[in-house]
Amino acid sequence: MRRSKQRPPKTFRKPHGEPRQTRKPGGNGMMLFGLHAAEAALRNERRQIKRIVATDNAARRFDPLIAKRGLTVESAFPKDLDRLLGPDTVHQGIALEVEQLPPLSLDNVADDGLLVVLDQVTDPHNVGAVLRSAAAFGATGLVLTERHSPPLAGVLAKAASGALDIVPMILVKNLAQALAELGERGFQRIGLAEEGSETLESVALSRPLALVLGAEGTGLRRLTRESCDRLCRITTDAQFGSLNISNAAAVTLHWASLQTRALST
Repeated sequence: MRRSKQRPPKTFRKPHGEPRQTRKPGGNGMMLFGLHAAEAALRNERRQIKRIVATDNAARRFDPLIAKRGLTVESAFPKDLDRLLGPDTVHQGIALEVEQLPPLSLDNVADDGLLVVLDQVTDPHNVGAVLRSAAAFGATGLVLTERHSPPLAGVLAKAASGALDIVPMILVKNLAQALAELGERGFQRIGLAEEGSETLESVALSRPLALVLGAEGTGLRRLTRESCDRLCRITTDAQFGSLNISNAAAVTLHWASLQTRALST
């Protein structure tokens, strides 16, 4: 592994208070940061890495991976990374400039898959947290709409703690049409809604399975609801009936993983 003492160029400028996610507007490059996101990207052979900027301590953690990829590290101080990414960014001493992974289509989804489908969830922290749960419970893909979804970039990747390089991302133009296609392929489509007529725990779940969640506040849109086979609610204490989307996704994925795993054994 080679380390360069070159400092990050001053051409990387950031909007005030926000981490910069791409090097060139409209380009395919973006910045990933944080130890987990960096490690997952380095391990993912599909991820093209153009540049690494890191403190000596952070770089040493990944010496074997960096050497295997034949990459050169630009040595930096934490304040250099603050200037590069923004003062509020929790970069943990490392940033990678990478090419975005090419998104997959529904044709790439296995016929026994477990999918998480998000209906216009735009907060990158929420999508990242859902992605992390998807990786933890063995989901085979995360489905997002091309519009009204956050960039698959630094903030989301940091929240996902490496899962962006683990769980396949599937972008679709029209969510209702995508759900219809999944239905034709035999997917059980379960929509999650507080006012669902059935509890999730009372429904027999089987693969292939698509778990459909909506944005906080607005929930599932009408066409999305109509495209689901069932609308279910998670059983909670009557005094506190709502969960945020990341918690709801984690609970739902855990339950679905247990149920579908039991059926396959």
